[in-house]
Amino acid sequence: MTTTASHPHHSLSPAFPGRAPWGTAGKLRAWQQGAIDEYVAKQPRDFLAVATPGAGKTTFALTLASYLLHNHLVQQITVVAPTEHLKTQWADAAARIGIRLDPDYSAGPVSREYHGVAVTYAGVGVRPMLHRNRCEQRKTLVILDEIHHAGDSKSWGEACLEAFEPATRRLALTGTPFRSDTNPIPFVTYEEGNDGIRRSSADYTYGYGSALADGVVRPVIFLSYSGNMRWRTKAGDELSARLGEPMTKDAIGQAWRTALAPTGEWIPNVLRAADQRLTEVRKAVPDAGGLVIATDQDSARAYAKLLKELTGHKATIVLSDDTGSSKRIEKFTESDDRWMVAVRMVSEGVDVPRLAVGVYATTISTPLFFAQAVGRFVRSRRRGETASVFVPTIPMLLEFAGEMEVERDHVLDKPKKQGEEDPFAEEDKLLAEAEKGEDEATEDDMLPFEALESDAVFDRVLYDGAEFGMQAHPGSEEEQDYLGIPGLLEPDQVQLLLQRRQARHIAHSRKKPDEEADLLELPADRRPVVSHRQLLELRKKLNTLVAAYNHQSGKPHGVIHTELRKVCGGPPSAEATAGQLTERIKKVQEWATRMR
Repeated sequence: MTTTASHPHHSLSPAFPGRAPWGTAGKLRAWQQGAIDEYVAKQPRDFLAVATPGAGKTTFALTLASYLLHNHLVQQITVVAPTEHLKTQWADAAARIGIRLDPDYSAGPVSREYHGVAVTYAGVGVRPMLHRNRCEQRKTLVILDEIHHAGDSKSWGEACLEAFEPATRRLALTGTPFRSDTNPIPFVTYEEGNDGIRRSSADYTYGYGSALADGVVRPVIFLSYSGNMRWRTKAGDELSARLGEPMTKDAIGQAWRTALAPTGEWIPNVLRAADQRLTEVRKAVPDAGGLVIATDQDSARAYAKLLKELTGHKATIVLSDDTGSSKRIEKFTESDDRWMVAVRMVSEGVDVPRLAVGVYATTISTPLFFAQAVGRFVRSRRRGETASVFVPTIPMLLEFAGEMEVERDHVLDKPKKQGEEDPFAEEDKLLAEAEKGEDEATEDDMLPFEALESDAVFDRVLYDGAEFGMQAHPGSEEEQDYLGIPGLLEPDQVQLLLQRRQARHIAHSRKKPDEEADLLELPADRRPVVSHRQLLELRKKLNTLVAAYNHQSGKPHGVIHTELRKVCGGPPSAEATAGQLTERIKKVQEWATRMR
């Protein structure tokens, strides 16, 4: 059987408007056709397709559903989605190709005019037997969208297994097949690697790197902002720190919250820069839109107010996953309004192709959430469109940004080294907090934490794993240079342009007398952003080398440290930056080599 020999069922529309009719391989993207060919050749009961956000998983799944219905391999379809909005989005997309899904189904027989239903994981969790009975009565294709959600809670996973175990075919889709926990995801195959660890095994994978090379997704330019933060802790202590400097985990969290506080200067400056970037993008892409992802409802309202003051235009606010929110998202999608501000729900699966500029204004610090959030901006409509995402200079965020092209699998067995923290551990707790209503108090609400003041400094640009730029004040010529990057560029042109801008700034900086430099005048690749753990490692390494040199030279430890400070400059090693520690490490190694 070949994929191109079939013709649509008489009740199905012969074409996707502007997309792909079933059997018209030329109009399907190469990966979609490849995944369908793979499926048709194997005819599997279970199939897991991992495709980067924005690649077109919905088109692939509905084309496959059309083929299975036409060939009478299934008689009905059930789509399971994470949210109410996505459930409706699936029903709308299916209707465009003549597959009719009921998004309001709750119980009882489905009307004969429908080919199936669209439901949420939560809905399946409430009534698994209802869906099991439907699967037992007729041959059913179950499409599990963003399948990693089936492991969100033990009850959801168990409900999915109970409901869809009798299904004739199961198609699992995800853009981010990794989770914070080791809950197995239903209907996913796990294979043991040479290291004895079981990882999810996809039947077809289409990663961000491949999608970027094919022009299916946009290249993402990350613009990172640092700045000085001052806050009062729950113990009443006043602390201050600069974003991007190594701090303890707690201090990073508090400095981050201070940056995002609407009362400081960091957020207004970053929103102003993001709006300026949006204006530049709109010169080439007139309907381009922006999205601010906020931590909670109060912040979202405050950011929307700031945007209104900055731009003179009202921003769309989306606070929860309800019908009213779905309508607001749809209205924003079809308009050419500039900004939308949302709490968690717009981070995943929601399809607003015109989103081109984002502000990551949330303290959620997990790879899953970050990947899904960035996924809102990468969907390509025509060649040359770029996405720009503004982030605070937080080590783990910059790490995620640098690893955009890394393909991950869901790991069932996570060996923990002594003292090692699970980078995914907070995700479920944070997502639950982000979705809480205003009247639900969280533990943090009880703390008298107070953001006192913040300012913003343009820090660096990250693109394709490389870092560019020198620090600059908001509104400076250097910052404008990066905000003014054209909105239509091929990926290699972006790289070239960033290299040129940085070279120009370095040349300009060298002409200035040192006393005029009020910011750190070093390019980003020479200003590593390191975590507290990495800083501890550097201190440990320096102390080990000083101890070794003490044996070699007979000089006391304290004397060696003092000499290193004299030669390299800077404060005692407990307060030294990563760069200063690295210089001292090199110097003591040099001294030790000379003595041999």
